[in-house]
Amino acid sequence: MNGAIVRLAQLFVRARRPVAFTGAGVSTESGIPDFRSPGGLWDRFDPSEFTYQNFIGSVGGRMRYWELGRVTYPVIRAARPNAAHLALAELHRLGRLDCCITQNINDLHQRAGLPPDRIIELHGNATRARCLECGVGYPRDEVQAWFQAGGEVPACPTCGGVVKPTTVLFGEAMPAPAMEEAERRSRAADLFVVLGSSLVVYPAAYMPAHAKHAGATLVIVNLEPTPLDGQADLVIRDKAGTVMAAVLGDVRTGMGIGMQSTKAGS
Repeated sequence: MNGAIVRLAQLFVRARRPVAFTGAGVSTESGIPDFRSPGGLWDRFDPSEFTYQNFIGSVGGRMRYWELGRVTYPVIRAARPNAAHLALAELHRLGRLDCCITQNINDLHQRAGLPPDRIIELHGNATRARCLECGVGYPRDEVQAWFQAGGEVPACPTCGGVVKPTTVLFGEAMPAPAMEEAERRSRAADLFVVLGSSLVVYPAAYMPAHAKHAGATLVIVNLEPTPLDGQADLVIRDKAGTVMAAVLGDVRTGMGIGMQSTKAGS
């Protein structure tokens, strides 16, 4: 393990365009459950009820979604960035991270200090909402408070339209700008580090394949095997926070003994 940590730290120090890709395994280290795992949320709720079509199609469908949010959102809101989030933010500050592509919707990368323009959210963000009619944005805290106070499906105060969190629901189109930017950054990367993702949710899981096919060094840090392990240059079976905290320490050491830092590409 120590050898793998040293190697990954060296890769970060030497890379010109290092990119991180984070999945649910990073969130679970902050106490946010993985919905898909045994005992997770989808064992208690039927995911087929929470489609985009159901949400926009009826008041009842929206009510079911906001009832789910009554359970899930307080957990997301109470979570705090862990060692993986903090390490990525610090690597960016040191010029050792181009961007972070994330499948997570919890805003923890931003709260750890990673600049928003260096975070590409493939599945949206649960802490923000917007009106589907007029496009006005609202903090999720505000919308959640409307629902908690009145028990009715939130409607836009500006136009009366449907208000929806900016997360991507089942059956909803992926955000094209984020997908395009993620693919561009992946193909431009010379180091692509997967942290806490099973790499089974597509199209997000195409990103490490894009990077590898374009010539990047591919590293996978995950507790369980992934479909891309056979293509990876380095696989580390451990928690993302444990690995990245150690990597950050070695990066600092490496940069402090004469290895000049260059600002990661934009």
